[in-house]
Amino acid sequence: MQYDLIIIGSGAAGLGAAIYSGRYRMKVLVASKEFGGETAKAGVIENYPGIKAIDGYELMGAMWEQTKSLAVEIIDEEVKDVKRQGHCFEVSTKNATYQTHAIIFALGAERRRLGLPNEKELTGKGVHYCVTCDGPVYGGKTIAMAGGGDASVKGAILAAEYVNKVFLIVRGKEVQAEPVNLERMKKLGDKIELLLDTEVKEIAGEKKLEKLILSREFKGSSELVVDGLFVEIGAVPNVELTKSIGVELDERGYIKTDAMMQTNIDGVFAAGDAVNHFGSFKQCITSAAMGAVAATSAYNDRKIHGEICPIHAKPQLTLKK
Repeated sequence: MQYDLIIIGSGAAGLGAAIYSGRYRMKVLVASKEFGGETAKAGVIENYPGIKAIDGYELMGAMWEQTKSLAVEIIDEEVKDVKRQGHCFEVSTKNATYQTHAIIFALGAERRRLGLPNEKELTGKGVHYCVTCDGPVYGGKTIAMAGGGDASVKGAILAAEYVNKVFLIVRGKEVQAEPVNLERMKKLGDKIELLLDTEVKEIAGEKKLEKLILSREFKGSSELVVDGLFVEIGAVPNVELTKSIGVELDERGYIKTDAMMQTNIDGVFAAGDAVNHFGSFKQCITSAAMGAVAATSAYNDRKIHGEICPIHAKPQLTLKK
């Protein structure tokens, strides 16, 4: 089956693109293995325009319903391979292969790991990367949060709703977060305790997390006994699928696009956290906006090339560095 556009990913960028392309009356397929992306795990969102406060999962659910109302087809399948044939593309999942005139990569980013021995073995056994998902498990217990950015502060605040104590372990000399979130953290008093200029050096435990070994002593010991560790130190863009068709990446490994979210490959666009369009400022609203722009570009591209995609294809583009 052939589509005007296939969107790979169903986070804020993917569904933002799907809503716009659906309104353009394009024949669209959204393929994704995980509903909602990182926004669905974000907890309460209070900075999305027009909505005072909403849970991230609920926000993505509303986008999902809006997408379906526009006759956009959605499949819950991971895309395994993408191939290029002129201005046509072949997108394969485990169960089927689809043809399309254009693609929007909205694959988001993968949570960054600490890279320590034992981290992988203890993931899900005391080591976690999503407070929204796993925080409630630690009701009445003590946890540590590794990270010094806004996401880690928000995670610590959310975790404080469940746990007795949060140790926020910050590698730098200060926390880098939005003032409103810093104020909220301060209001929680000693329920959240900052360990500045400190790193997690070891994750100790056999069948489950038992303690952390810190880079500097805290209250006379480099050992910190906690029930859980949440890691919130940024993310790595998911770009593996793009490499097979020659999509250009920037110096940091993000998908390189122009102002209209076009990549160096004609008919291929990208949006969301896999694109470094706004630098380190990555929000669900910016992802949705990039998705809307990418969909508009795909629509305009479709009008240029007409019905038969191998003919009239423009030459491969070279983006300015």
